[in-house]
Amino acid sequence: MKYVTGTRFFVQPKTLSMASYILVRIHKEGWPFVALFALAAVLLGLLWGPLGWLGGAATLWCAYFFRDPDRVTPTRPGLVISPADGVVCAVDQVPAPPELEMGDEPRTRVCVFMSVFDVHINRSPVPGRVVKLAYHAGRFVNAALDKAALENERMALRVDMEDGRPVAFVQIAGLVARRIKCDVSEGFTLKAGERFGLIRFGSRVDVYLPPGAHSLVAPGQRCIAGETVLADLDSVEPVRAGEVR
Repeated sequence: MKYVTGTRFFVQPKTLSMASYILVRIHKEGWPFVALFALAAVLLGLLWGPLGWLGGAATLWCAYFFRDPDRVTPTRPGLVISPADGVVCAVDQVPAPPELEMGDEPRTRVCVFMSVFDVHINRSPVPGRVVKLAYHAGRFVNAALDKAALENERMALRVDMEDGRPVAFVQIAGLVARRIKCDVSEGFTLKAGERFGLIRFGSRVDVYLPPGAHSLVAPGQRCIAGETVLADLDSVEPVRAGEVR
């Protein structure tokens, strides 16, 4: 809440309605797949009733996969927000992808793995201008594996923040994923938490922080795209550890 000095009046910040949690929109990229699954369910049902029920369940899953919920993004300067729903599968020190021209200095990389049950809409981790895009055709090994960052199909983005600090994030196709969609181009200005693309059917997104920045999440921790804070570039807090409890 925001308190107005000299009064007892409080301003309630904008929040999501209950309906927005229940009636979640489906991304436009998903409708052709939902229609295809539904048609297959009808045809299977004509062949044998139980197959139709299985097809109906698959159709519901497809709609669920392409859900596109709104999120409440922390907007304080310096925060790096998770670009994907999923589990942190690695936090390590590696150079940014060479195609993004960010030098060879190792920097903290946070890898978020998305299963086929996670929301697959990707969001910008920081505000800034897209200065570099680089697509790399590759393989489709399990995205949770470290070699996926080098061998899999991927789309790398470099965003320079207003203060000049660059942050990179990479969409990486997975074992089932066969399509990376990036909706921005070089010169595009993004807000933190703003949608910029999606990967369909299982994948991962890596975030490369500026040199000296530390992660505030630990491997195994679950993240929510557009909401979970991965790092605070203006904080001197040391690297966080975590344990299962």
